[in-house]
Amino acid sequence: MHYHIILTEICNSNCKYCYEKSIKEFENGLDKKFNFDFTAPNISDIPIKNLKEFLKKDPHAVLIFYGGEPLLQIEKIKGIIDNINVPFRMQTNGKLLDKLPIEYLKKIDKILISLDGDEQRTDYNRGEGTYNLILENIKKIKQQGYTGELIARMVVSQDFPNVYEQTKFLIEKANFSSIHWQLDAGFYKFDFDEKKFSKFVKEYNKSISKLIKYWMKQMPEGKVLKLYPFVGIIDSLIKKEKTLLRCGAGHSGFVITTNGKIVACPIMNNIREFEAGNLNTSPTELKQFEISGKCNKCKINYLCGGRCLYWNQTNLWPKKGNELICKTIKHLIKSLKKEIPKIKSLIEKNTLKKSDFEYEKYFGPEIIP
Repeated sequence: MHYHIILTEICNSNCKYCYEKSIKEFENGLDKKFNFDFTAPNISDIPIKNLKEFLKKDPHAVLIFYGGEPLLQIEKIKGIIDNINVPFRMQTNGKLLDKLPIEYLKKIDKILISLDGDEQRTDYNRGEGTYNLILENIKKIKQQGYTGELIARMVVSQDFPNVYEQTKFLIEKANFSSIHWQLDAGFYKFDFDEKKFSKFVKEYNKSISKLIKYWMKQMPEGKVLKLYPFVGIIDSLIKKEKTLLRCGAGHSGFVITTNGKIVACPIMNNIREFEAGNLNTSPTELKQFEISGKCNKCKINYLCGGRCLYWNQTNLWPKKGNELICKTIKHLIKSLKKEIPKIKSLIEKNTLKKSDFEYEKYFGPEIIP
């Protein structure tokens, strides 16, 4: 299984869609629906030997450094890498990416870097100078010999629906070939405006259609850009496989909190109802969590998987808002289904391979935005 380990709750960024919203968390009213436990420390106090013993029980364990900002705990990262033999991944804002010695960085095979597109978009969301700092840090680690996969992890906010332009920029100007995006929608009760979000959905869906055309245009040359929402869905369609929740939360991926409790998802790390166990629990005995409600009756559930456990369980947006979110997912899946005959034809001609659409599940990209 994949385990996100929260090394610290502290972050060195104040992003608009994270910090500015999370400070109003209890205006959501979730404290009336769930039981919260805020006794965990801000910085992980888990003994490395305890973490090692737990992970040894799982022959397929993958550890993902997570925060807050994990690179605020560089010595902890070094200690874990020195003492534990598992594959490592990381999700970071990239501001301290050059501070981890390259011999350690090289042991982290895949790194998700928070980057929302061009300089204007990224700096608007994440603070002035962020874009240039991240790009400079990426340049430094590549010069030092880092060859692992770097994934631009975009947040698409309601103010900026044009995922096509920003993804195209990251591919052509910032030299990313691996990109994932997540919609900032449905995670906070107070940010739904029906008129505004309806307009966003209309523009976003148009942008997705353009991006799919751009993606498909590369394929006759044998090139499949790793746009995770696209490759994940196409891979399932080619293999005719059904999927559970695509991020893995609560069934194939869990979170190790700063005090050693294990929960279903990072955003649920303080909610008692989503505790799955602790470091003394066998990985095979961790409590499993499932999507519930209307998602189980949806005709595209076998491809969508339910989008997000937190979104599904909290229902923070009204029915109309959730229907609009689902409209984006249905458009994404419907549009990609239309491309299957072309893709299969290219595979039959040996221009592409089925493996071009395969990817490592559950290490970070949620697939369904």
